[in-house]
Amino acid sequence: MATVLYITAHPNDHQASYSMAVGKAFIEAYREAHPSDEVVHLDLYQMNIPQLDADIFSGWGKLRSGSAFDQLSDAEKTKVGRLNELVDQFVAADKYVFVSPMWNFSFPPVLKAYIDAICIAGKTFKYTESGPIGLLTDKKALHIQASGGVYSEGPAAAFESGHSYLKKIMQFIGVPSFEGIFAEGMAAMPDQAQSIKEKAIAKAEAAAKQF
Repeated sequence: MATVLYITAHPNDHQASYSMAVGKAFIEAYREAHPSDEVVHLDLYQMNIPQLDADIFSGWGKLRSGSAFDQLSDAEKTKVGRLNELVDQFVAADKYVFVSPMWNFSFPPVLKAYIDAICIAGKTFKYTESGPIGLLTDKKALHIQASGGVYSEGPAAAFESGHSYLKKIMQFIGVPSFEGIFAEGMAAMPDQAQSIKEKAIAKAEAAAKQF
């Protein structure tokens, strides 16, 4: 049995969001194709994800200096402890499905906060004499992204900073398999929006069976 983290970064549900609609279709098809697997939904907008701040950096500094966790301040213990929970959950899972819209060429800041929470030295990567090495070499990930314009290819591809950034992060932490499903162009081609959505859903349902 595999554990899948279904990580959504949109404040709206599938009825109001293209990315969430495609994500819902994917995860329902995945559950049907892999009934013995456990799917854990992480709604990032409903979660406590500490942003990296002075408390976290000071807490990490104390721990690196040899202090025990109990010697941290209350704020340091709360925030560092929560980051440990998030990264440990991420490491323990087998597969990751990220769902996000493109906002200002990237993704919502809550997803960046989550990425910061799981990129922890000694947990998902380590430093060596030859540079950092990713530790999650037995995982796989998929990203579902919706955008009003077309950014996965063509003249606007250079502006795309969401999927491409997430791809770099997965490579950095060692994840060898990373796929993308895009629902794009709905605002640029409003007369084709429904067709674009349906095609993305069909692609997601097919991909779920093999993921």
